[in-house]
Amino acid sequence: MSAPDLTAVHSGLMDRVYKRQRHVYDLTRKYYLLGRDRMVSELDPPAGGAVLELGCGTGRNLILAARRFPDVQFYGLDISAEMLATARQSIARAGLSGRITVAQADATAFDAQALFDRRQFDRVFISYALSMIPGWQRSVSAAIAAAAGSVHIVDFGQQERLPGWFRSLLRGWLARFHVSPRPGLVQEIQAAAAAGGRTVDFVSLYRGYAWLVTVATPTERP
Repeated sequence: MSAPDLTAVHSGLMDRVYKRQRHVYDLTRKYYLLGRDRMVSELDPPAGGAVLELGCGTGRNLILAARRFPDVQFYGLDISAEMLATARQSIARAGLSGRITVAQADATAFDAQALFDRRQFDRVFISYALSMIPGWQRSVSAAIAAAAGSVHIVDFGQQERLPGWFRSLLRGWLARFHVSPRPGLVQEIQAAAAAGGRTVDFVSLYRGYAWLVTVATPTERP
Protein backbone atom coordinates (compact mmCIF):
# COMPACT_ATOMS: atom_id res chain seq x y z
CA MET A 1 0.00 0.00 0.00
CA SER A 2 1.42 3.41 -0.97
CA ALA A 3 2.03 6.25 1.51
CA PRO A 4 -1.01 8.26 0.29
CA ASP A 5 -3.18 5.15 0.66
CA LEU A 6 -1.88 4.55 4.19
CA THR A 7 -2.61 8.18 5.07
CA ALA A 8 -6.18 7.87 3.79
CA VAL A 9 -6.72 4.62 5.70
CA HIS A 10 -5.39 6.04 8.96
CA SER A 11 -7.32 9.28 8.52
CA GLY A 12 -10.54 7.34 8.06
CA LEU A 13 -9.79 5.18 11.10
CA MET A 14 -9.14 8.18 13.32
CA ASP A 15 -12.32 9.88 12.12
CA ARG A 16 -14.34 6.79 13.00
CA VAL A 17 -12.71 6.43 16.40
CA TYR A 18 -13.18 10.07 17.37
CA LYS A 19 -16.35 11.11 15.54
CA ARG A 20 -18.29 10.97 18.80
CA GLN A 21 -15.48 10.81 21.33
CA ARG A 22 -14.11 14.19 20.28
CA HIS A 23 -16.97 15.83 22.17
CA VAL A 24 -15.79 14.37 25.51
CA TYR A 25 -12.12 13.78 24.67
CA ASP A 26 -10.61 16.55 26.78
CA LEU A 27 -12.81 15.80 29.78
CA THR A 28 -11.87 12.11 29.86
CA ARG A 29 -8.22 12.22 28.80
CA LYS A 30 -7.11 14.62 31.50
CA TYR A 31 -7.06 11.69 33.92
CA TYR A 32 -4.49 9.61 32.08
CA LEU A 33 -2.61 11.72 29.52
CA LEU A 34 -0.15 12.77 32.19
CA GLY A 35 2.75 15.16 31.72
CA ARG A 36 1.18 17.30 28.99
CA ASP A 37 1.02 20.47 31.06
CA ARG A 38 4.62 20.10 32.20
CA MET A 39 5.73 19.72 28.59
CA VAL A 40 3.81 22.85 27.56
CA SER A 41 5.28 24.85 30.44
CA GLU A 42 8.80 23.90 29.34
CA LEU A 43 8.38 25.04 25.73
CA ASP A 44 9.61 28.55 26.57
CA PRO A 45 9.50 29.85 22.97
CA PRO A 46 11.10 33.20 22.15
CA ALA A 47 8.94 36.31 21.99
CA GLY A 48 7.48 36.66 18.52
CA GLY A 49 8.28 33.04 17.78
CA ALA A 50 6.33 30.20 16.20
CA VAL A 51 5.40 26.81 17.67
CA LEU A 52 4.07 23.72 15.85
CA GLU A 53 2.20 20.75 17.33
CA LEU A 54 2.07 17.46 15.44
CA GLY A 55 -1.13 15.53 16.15
CA CYS A 56 -2.92 18.50 17.71
CA GLY A 57 -6.25 16.70 18.14
CA THR A 58 -8.87 18.91 19.81
CA GLY A 59 -6.48 21.85 20.12
CA ARG A 60 -6.36 21.56 23.90
CA ASN A 61 -2.57 21.85 24.14
CA LEU A 62 -2.36 24.66 21.61
CA ILE A 63 -4.89 26.71 23.56
CA LEU A 64 -3.06 26.10 26.83
CA ALA A 65 0.26 27.07 25.25
CA ALA A 66 -1.16 30.16 23.54
CA ARG A 67 -2.51 31.41 26.86
CA ARG A 68 0.80 30.75 28.59
CA PHE A 69 2.89 32.40 25.88
CA PRO A 70 0.76 35.33 24.60
CA ASP A 71 3.35 36.77 22.20
CA VAL A 72 3.83 33.61 20.13
CA GLN A 73 2.06 32.21 17.05
CA PHE A 74 0.90 28.60 17.20
CA TYR A 75 0.25 26.02 14.49
CA GLY A 76 -1.12 22.51 14.61
CA LEU A 77 -1.75 19.63 12.25
CA ASP A 78 -3.77 16.45 12.62
CA ILE A 79 -4.82 13.63 10.30
CA SER A 80 -8.41 13.57 11.59
CA ALA A 81 -10.91 16.02 10.11
CA GLU A 82 -13.28 15.21 12.99
CA MET A 83 -10.75 16.23 15.64
CA LEU A 84 -9.87 19.37 13.72
CA ALA A 85 -13.54 20.38 13.64
CA THR A 86 -13.52 20.34 17.44
CA ALA A 87 -10.15 22.11 17.52
CA ARG A 88 -11.37 24.98 15.37
CA GLN A 89 -14.50 25.38 17.49
CA SER A 90 -12.51 25.38 20.72
CA ILE A 91 -9.93 27.81 19.38
CA ALA A 92 -12.66 30.20 18.25
CA ARG A 93 -14.43 30.00 21.62
CA ALA A 94 -11.14 30.81 23.33
CA GLY A 95 -10.75 33.89 21.13
CA LEU A 96 -7.46 32.60 19.74
CA SER A 97 -8.24 32.16 16.05
CA GLY A 98 -5.84 34.98 15.23
CA ARG A 99 -2.94 33.21 16.96
CA ILE A 100 -3.61 29.52 16.34
CA THR A 101 -3.80 27.98 12.87
CA VAL A 102 -4.60 24.29 12.31
CA ALA A 103 -4.59 22.14 9.18
CA GLN A 104 -5.20 18.55 8.15
CA ALA A 105 -2.03 16.63 7.36
CA ASP A 106 -0.14 13.41 8.06
CA ALA A 107 2.44 13.91 10.83
CA THR A 108 4.79 11.47 9.10
CA ALA A 109 4.98 13.50 5.88
CA PHE A 110 3.83 17.10 5.69
CA ASP A 111 4.78 20.29 3.87
CA ALA A 112 4.87 23.04 6.48
CA GLN A 113 5.53 25.69 3.86
CA ALA A 114 2.37 24.76 1.95
CA LEU A 115 0.27 24.38 5.11
CA PHE A 116 1.41 27.39 7.12
CA ASP A 117 3.62 29.46 4.82
CA ARG A 118 6.70 28.76 6.94
CA ARG A 119 9.35 26.06 6.77
CA GLN A 120 10.63 25.95 10.36
CA PHE A 121 9.45 26.68 13.89
CA ASP A 122 11.13 27.76 17.10
CA ARG A 123 9.55 24.85 18.93
CA VAL A 124 7.85 21.65 17.80
CA PHE A 125 5.97 19.38 20.18
CA ILE A 126 4.14 16.05 20.09
CA SER A 127 1.79 15.00 22.88
CA TYR A 128 0.59 11.39 23.09
CA ALA A 129 0.44 11.07 19.30
CA LEU A 130 3.42 8.86 18.45
CA SER A 131 1.70 5.94 20.18
CA MET A 132 -1.12 6.25 17.63
CA ILE A 133 0.77 6.93 14.41
CA PRO A 134 1.74 4.11 12.01
CA GLY A 135 5.32 4.76 10.96
CA TRP A 136 5.77 7.02 13.99
CA GLN A 137 9.53 7.05 13.49
CA ARG A 138 9.02 9.28 10.45
CA SER A 139 7.13 11.74 12.64
CA VAL A 140 10.15 12.01 14.93
CA SER A 141 12.40 12.82 11.97
CA ALA A 142 9.83 15.25 10.55
CA ALA A 143 9.54 17.06 13.88
CA ILE A 144 13.30 17.48 14.18
CA ALA A 145 13.55 18.68 10.57
CA ALA A 146 10.84 21.29 11.17
CA ALA A 147 12.40 22.64 14.36
CA ALA A 148 14.87 25.51 14.33
CA GLY A 149 14.94 25.14 18.12
CA SER A 150 13.90 22.37 20.48
CA VAL A 151 11.49 19.45 20.04
CA HIS A 152 9.36 18.33 22.99
CA ILE A 153 7.70 14.91 23.16
CA VAL A 154 5.53 13.32 25.85
CA ASP A 155 3.94 9.90 25.45
CA PHE A 156 3.24 6.66 27.22
CA GLY A 157 6.29 4.97 28.67
CA GLN A 158 6.61 1.26 29.36
CA GLN A 159 5.30 1.57 32.93
CA GLU A 160 8.56 -0.11 33.91
CA ARG A 161 8.23 0.57 37.65
CA LEU A 162 4.48 -0.06 37.92
CA PRO A 163 2.75 -3.35 38.84
CA GLY A 164 2.21 -5.89 36.06
CA TRP A 165 -1.55 -5.92 36.58
CA PHE A 166 -1.65 -2.15 36.04
CA ARG A 167 0.35 -2.44 32.82
CA SER A 168 -2.00 -5.13 31.53
CA LEU A 169 -5.13 -3.11 32.31
CA LEU A 170 -3.68 0.04 30.75
CA ARG A 171 -2.52 -1.72 27.59
CA GLY A 172 -5.94 -3.35 27.16
CA TRP A 173 -7.71 -0.01 27.57
CA LEU A 174 -5.37 1.80 25.16
CA ALA A 175 -5.74 -0.91 22.50
CA ARG A 176 -9.42 -0.05 22.25
CA PHE A 177 -8.35 3.30 20.80
CA HIS A 178 -5.56 1.92 18.59
CA VAL A 179 -2.91 3.23 20.98
CA SER A 180 0.32 1.27 21.45
CA PRO A 181 3.12 2.55 23.75
CA ARG A 182 6.41 2.47 21.82
CA PRO A 183 9.19 0.55 23.61
CA GLY A 184 11.85 1.95 21.25
CA LEU A 185 10.68 5.57 21.52
CA VAL A 186 13.67 7.01 23.35
CA GLN A 187 16.24 5.13 21.28
CA GLU A 188 14.60 6.29 18.04
CA ILE A 189 14.59 9.90 19.19
CA GLN A 190 18.22 9.65 20.29
CA ALA A 191 19.26 8.24 16.92
CA ALA A 192 17.37 10.88 14.96
CA ALA A 193 18.74 13.64 17.18
CA ALA A 194 22.34 12.42 16.88
CA ALA A 195 22.05 12.36 13.09
CA GLY A 196 21.29 16.08 13.23
CA GLY A 197 23.94 16.92 15.80
CA ARG A 198 21.40 17.45 18.55
CA THR A 199 21.27 16.47 22.21
CA VAL A 200 18.50 14.65 24.10
CA ASP A 201 17.17 15.00 27.63
CA PHE A 202 14.98 12.15 28.92
CA VAL A 203 12.75 12.08 32.00
CA SER A 204 10.66 9.12 33.15
CA LEU A 205 7.47 10.34 34.84
CA TYR A 206 5.26 8.61 37.39
CA ARG A 207 7.33 5.42 37.66
CA GLY A 208 7.55 5.07 33.91
CA TYR A 209 3.90 5.75 33.17
CA ALA A 210 4.96 8.50 30.76
CA TRP A 211 8.19 9.55 29.11
CA LEU A 212 9.16 13.17 28.52
CA VAL A 213 11.86 13.79 25.92
CA THR A 214 13.44 17.07 24.81
CA VAL A 215 15.61 17.38 21.72
CA ALA A 216 17.76 20.52 21.68
CA THR A 217 20.09 22.07 19.17
CA PRO A 218 23.81 22.07 20.09
CA THR A 219 23.50 25.73 21.13
CA GLU A 220 20.23 25.26 23.03
CA ARG A 221 20.85 22.58 25.66
CA PRO A 222 17.85 21.22 27.66
